[in-house]
Amino acid sequence: MLTSLSSAVSGLDSFQQQMDVIGNNIANINTTGFKAGVVQSADSFSNTLAAATANSEQIGTGVYNEAISSNWAEGANTSTGVASNLAISGNGFFVVQDPTSKTQYLTQDGAFTTDSNGYLVTAGGQQVVGFNNSGLSTVGAIQINATVAQTAGAAAGTTMSSYAIAGNGDVNVTMSDGTTWTVGQVTLQNVQDPSALVSQSGNLYSNVAGAGPLAAAVQPGSSGTGTIQSGALEASNVDLSQEMANLIIAQRGFEANSKIVTTSDQLLQTVVNMKQG
Repeated sequence: MLTSLSSAVSGLDSFQQQMDVIGNNIANINTTGFKAGVVQSADSFSNTLAAATANSEQIGTGVYNEAISSNWAEGANTSTGVASNLAISGNGFFVVQDPTSKTQYLTQDGAFTTDSNGYLVTAGGQQVVGFNNSGLSTVGAIQINATVAQTAGAAAGTTMSSYAIAGNGDVNVTMSDGTTWTVGQVTLQNVQDPSALVSQSGNLYSNVAGAGPLAAAVQPGSSGTGTIQSGALEASNVDLSQEMANLIIAQRGFEANSKIVTTSDQLLQTVVNMKQG
């Protein structure tokens, strides 16, 4: 009876955590680049009632959640028409950095804009890191404006008319005199074990070193990375219909374990009453 009670309590705890993960998945159904969480459960240690024979007697002691990982399947790319919006078609992460501390993070949220100084930044102000010169030899924050184009060779006094980011990450600036100059390149980072990445707020991931970076500052389409689609964003990969099905299963599982707790309590109360009688 005590085993059934503890097993049911472990089930309540497991299904509660599953509800938490499902709730977070549904809440982020419209979050750019979000990866759905997945709970992996495992049975707890089993009590052996008889020595191992052809039919050993064992009673399990419940369940626990062995891991809560992310589903790294690629979300659908949706067109936005905004030149600074980027989506990755394939593997890889954008590298961004805190403009003050220079601490770097990975992200698959390509909802970038340009700030007042022309830096390509995330919605939270993190600067996008890549090759930031025309020779594609220096790694740093990518800046898109007339000044960097003139440094690349554009005529003095000309202004920037527009810019575009190619599938290989090249940042091309078109000047007022019609000339086009490459001022940098958005690079991608791939890792050996994405599950080791630690999720931060703002769609960022830390612990890059622990995830085993495969290569640093590589051109999209090389070293196993995907290509970049400009004017698009990667949608969340949350499957709402699957999450609703998981929600029902978790709810019913929680209710069933609650019933076991109640029944076990009634049995214990019966034993107490027998002793008192």
